[in-house]
Amino acid sequence: MAKLVSQIYGEALFEAAMDTGAEKASELMDEIEALRVILADNPGFDVLMEHPGIPKQEKLQVAETCFAGRVSNELTNFMKLVISKERYNELPAIFDYFIKKVKAFKKIGSASVTTAVELTAVQKNAVRAKLLETAGFHDIEIQYKVDESIIGGMIIRIEDRVVDSSIRTRIDNLKKQLLQIRLG
Repeated sequence: MAKLVSQIYGEALFEAAMDTGAEKASELMDEIEALRVILADNPGFDVLMEHPGIPKQEKLQVAETCFAGRVSNELTNFMKLVISKERYNELPAIFDYFIKKVKAFKKIGSASVTTAVELTAVQKNAVRAKLLETAGFHDIEIQYKVDESIIGGMIIRIEDRVVDSSIRTRIDNLKKQLLQIRLG
């Protein structure tokens, strides 16, 4: 159910933003990312918004006081809508869904690259260029990870796709093949 709620609200926010133009959706995404940092730094706000003993009107007034004039009217009104529908606890998932939709619209991909050793800046640029070329994105956000257990090579994850050219995987596959050979 939580996933469905986040999709419904996230889709509604995306469509409302797109109705005013792609640039507005991009601005709203940047604003939401900044707001997420502020909310993460102030966990007391979440406690207040999720407290069952505080009346909804007081929560709405607090949201109005905190956000009006500091974030866009669209985001303030959206926050108030979520609070009034008692869905504040879904806000992180709603924001995740919205950001994912905007990035998909803007063709901004996300990838994870795991290597056995830290890549140099030149190597990272080469990986980035190759991923942009093959994945069809206009831009890509890459998280680099080091995992010595893969021995060598790299593992690239883009959404639900995985390209594993690590030496560890090659050894594991070779081991499986050797075990399948029947002697005799």
